[in-house]
Amino acid sequence: MKGIMLQGTSSDAGKSLLTAALCRIFFNKGLNTAPFKSQNMSNNSYVTADGMEIGRAQGVQAEAAGQEATVYMNPILLKPSSDMQAEVVLFGKRDCVLSGMAYRTDYYQKGLQAIRTSLDELSKRHSYIIAEGAGSPAEVNLNDRELVNMKVAELAELPVILVADIERGGVFASIVGTLALLSPDDRNRVKGLIINKFRGDLELFQDGADWLEEQTGLPVLGIIPFLHGHMIEGEDSLSIASIFPEKTVYSVDIAVVHLPSISNYTDFEPFLYEKDVRIRFVAKASDFGNPDAVILPGTKSTLADLKTIQDNGLGESIKAHADAGKAVLGICGGYQMLGEKLADPYGTDTGKQGESAVGLRLLPVSTEFGMIKETTRRKGFTAENCGLGRIPVDGYEIHMGVTKSESIYPFLEFPGGNGDAGTVSGSIIGTYMHHLFYNDSFRTAWLNRLRKAKGLKPATELNLEAVKDLRYNLLAEQVEKHLDMEKLMCMAEGGCEQ
Repeated sequence: MKGIMLQGTSSDAGKSLLTAALCRIFFNKGLNTAPFKSQNMSNNSYVTADGMEIGRAQGVQAEAAGQEATVYMNPILLKPSSDMQAEVVLFGKRDCVLSGMAYRTDYYQKGLQAIRTSLDELSKRHSYIIAEGAGSPAEVNLNDRELVNMKVAELAELPVILVADIERGGVFASIVGTLALLSPDDRNRVKGLIINKFRGDLELFQDGADWLEEQTGLPVLGIIPFLHGHMIEGEDSLSIASIFPEKTVYSVDIAVVHLPSISNYTDFEPFLYEKDVRIRFVAKASDFGNPDAVILPGTKSTLADLKTIQDNGLGESIKAHADAGKAVLGICGGYQMLGEKLADPYGTDTGKQGESAVGLRLLPVSTEFGMIKETTRRKGFTAENCGLGRIPVDGYEIHMGVTKSESIYPFLEFPGGNGDAGTVSGSIIGTYMHHLFYNDSFRTAWLNRLRKAKGLKPATELNLEAVKDLRYNLLAEQVEKHLDMEKLMCMAEGGCEQ
């Protein structure tokens, strides 16, 4: 199989972003390339065209590669619901909920077979694979049953490039230490190094690069500068602070409730492209302020997160904001929280059968969590009476709850009546549709209503797809000029032994 695999000396070394950059570099060279990550742990997910769920990062990388995302690009998705257990999504469908120990002891062979199947399928459909590892390959206590790093490189027969994050310091020790902890066979799979997130004059690191090459015998393929404002969607909640830096100059202030188990925060990344809009993630009542709109995002643990915001005072802040007639929008779990009552008879949300809670009581809806997970792409329109006019929208639903509404005012309309219509009550909107704000006309209409309420002029509609494509190309350009692409391509073709 042709291609390369990026592995990191640590988590958050920048593998996902570099994978997206390489996917676009290969795409621009006319190469049929697929991203691959055997196992992703993230509550940010992406729904494929056939309604399957994969990691959000692999969906974005597929876009960068100019490919339709498939489940073979991320066959195993682990969605943590607590510190002790996670939902296992296999080939796009919910398979089970396991503890970390049970996954390690009982799921290994099944996961291994899924990886083999995926690599076979990708090799039939694509000429190159840009694979991404997880964490570090030097987790010596886990390596006998790991499914994410060197085992994948072995199965795919891909050369490994080790990526190190220099921003946090200790880059020399992290590289030399990682290599020292690998078995001889795994050490031989590593063919090059990339230094990532460098700040300052790149020439100042040349002595360091020379030292690394001498000590490790591996070429430093590139020193990638810290890329400011790349605006490529992130992978997990660890990246929220870096992806959503708070603006100091803005006209519209949007507060997103930072739920402990927040999922699909990428729903809000379109606001980054709106020059006059500030996004803030607020976790406690004292940070709430006086926003123009509040958004309750999706969550992997609705009832637990609802209790958190009810206990820490954020729930009261949201209700006071709504009572003042200001905008509130809940998506998925956030929609469920806005209702009257939530019931979990089978324990699919809480892990305990029969749990229930009173919601924020801002919408006349009630939710019951079931056993079947809905993962579907939807296309429809906003309802004429939702206050924004009839606007075409598309997105996707990922949820296990069924929400019944007593309202006569649906938010959305779908051809044939399929899909959850959501609910509108004045300036309060609840919906299961993720990706909603990626619809340019809807986002513009919703923001312009906020601008109008403040006496501001309406803004013109922004073509987000064109901007995103430009961003992919800009990312590729920034990374490519700092990489030894001739050597990297030679490795991807199976040559260039060190």
